[in-house]
Amino acid sequence: MKNSKIIIAIIIAAAVGLGAGYLLFGRTAEQHAHGNAGTGEGPAGEVIYTCSMHPQIRQDEPGLCPICEMELVPLAEHSASSGPLTLEMTLEAIRLANIQTTTIGEKGRAARTITLNGKISADERRVASQVAHVPGRIEKLFATFTGERIQPGQRLAEIYSPELVTAQQELLEALRFQDVNPRLVDAAREKLRRWKVPPQMIEEIEKTGQVKENATVYADAGGVIRKRMVSVGDYVKEGEALFALADLDRLWVLFDAYEEDLAHIKTGDIIEFSTPVLPGRQFTTRITYIDPVIDPASRTAALRAEISNTAGLLKPEMFVRGVVKAAERKGQQLLVPRSAVLWTGPRSVVYVKVPNTNVPAFEYREVALGDALGDNYLVREGLAPGEEVVTNGTFAIDAAAQLNNQASMMNRQVVVKGLAPPPAPDFRAEAPAAFRQQLENLSIEYLKLKDALVASDTPAAARAGEGFMKGLGQVNMELLQGQAHHFWMDQLNAMRTHAGKISQADNIGEQRKQFDFLSGLLIETIRAFGMEGAQLYVQHCPMAFDDRGADWISDERQILNPYFGDKMLKCGVVKDSFFALNKEM
Repeated sequence: MKNSKIIIAIIIAAAVGLGAGYLLFGRTAEQHAHGNAGTGEGPAGEVIYTCSMHPQIRQDEPGLCPICEMELVPLAEHSASSGPLTLEMTLEAIRLANIQTTTIGEKGRAARTITLNGKISADERRVASQVAHVPGRIEKLFATFTGERIQPGQRLAEIYSPELVTAQQELLEALRFQDVNPRLVDAAREKLRRWKVPPQMIEEIEKTGQVKENATVYADAGGVIRKRMVSVGDYVKEGEALFALADLDRLWVLFDAYEEDLAHIKTGDIIEFSTPVLPGRQFTTRITYIDPVIDPASRTAALRAEISNTAGLLKPEMFVRGVVKAAERKGQQLLVPRSAVLWTGPRSVVYVKVPNTNVPAFEYREVALGDALGDNYLVREGLAPGEEVVTNGTFAIDAAAQLNNQASMMNRQVVVKGLAPPPAPDFRAEAPAAFRQQLENLSIEYLKLKDALVASDTPAAARAGEGFMKGLGQVNMELLQGQAHHFWMDQLNAMRTHAGKISQADNIGEQRKQFDFLSGLLIETIRAFGMEGAQLYVQHCPMAFDDRGADWISDERQILNPYFGDKMLKCGVVKDSFFALNKEM
């Protein structure tokens, strides 16, 4: 009764799938009136059979689907969709999804565009402090507020200085004995000069013989008062700062660049920037300095540019946003638009339109990308000039491929006949026959575990997990040397961990989860070292773990699914085979 319900459910699902396929991806005889449409024959009369529920299954003879055991049906026509990487769509579906494509090609030299944030700052070389050259009390201030613009030589303050009065008296006294000791006069004059007393004031003192009680402070440099540090009545020492000045006619523009961008930036690069205070205004300058030290907190380095500000539009501490075009790359560069790329962590996915097909078809393609260059990415591998990539509607195609159980951004594991196994190190020449025989004995313990999971027997699976752990202990690791030994030790520790969790788990779901990890490790181990006698099969269930798929090892070609048991006992396909080392692997 249970099997009957499953068969009815499969039939209903098949009907729904056929209906959806007709609406989105179906092809009618009216749409394809040419060729052998409706006959299921290829160009040479070859009939191609597929599964309505799993269209990636293609074979040249009728039979049952290796996944769901539904009867295979002839294809409407031999088209571009010859595998799970290619999705066919009707013209109506393309129109509804608003799918658009762009032909990529070599665009010449490409420059990387980097966006930076920063702020305006005063040029440190044009910042100065106006100091008191003589000690004394501030009697008057002629510059009184922050922001006031000062010209060089402008009068800033008057200081009453007893020390200055004494120095003037010393000069007058030295003049009386000039004939006897002229050096005293020179020394007295030099003392006044060092206090920045103007030469005309010294001449006036000598001519009139009168002492000036107050000394006038004149601006040594021009600029804007950034800070006033004194008030009338304050007593100041010699060299004490009165005002902080900054020349704002020329400013620095400081940007923060992340360390991964520094390799693409150099001094002399042109940078364009704007500020929210002046909407619509663009300023252009060049990078003059790159900080050689990275800030450990922000992982950025400071970039410096200089800008003329005679009009006074820019002010220190203004926020700015800049765009720098890094140096052009040499040679021709292949670029793909940003809108064509689906990001999936370390993988990037694009869909390429298959050329010269009767039915519009799009191929799933994994690509390796380089730097972002404006609205494009640099293509390192995976695409060729002249190919037509989807730039609008990419997500719609990917979603349709996922629903159709074909390769997509979220469904990478699909059934592909003849799919090459994942790469594994080859230690077959280094592993002695005794070690390979021990691996074969270990596989016997593994098969007991697989059979327990097929039967959905949790206690038996736990016992089989313990048996597998004992089998691991009987493998002599001293038979291996060098890299082969290190590889086995890594595999041994990982397999022991997952087998231990299987033996301790009290529910079949957790046991099957750990069995998936254990199977992957054992498959990789057998590929690396080979086998001595028995023939084993690597089988695959694409629907395990929410359609992520999972592999296992069996000693018979017949599918007995350990991940679903009697719920989907026949769901799966033979993916690979292991033979003895003296036979073809």
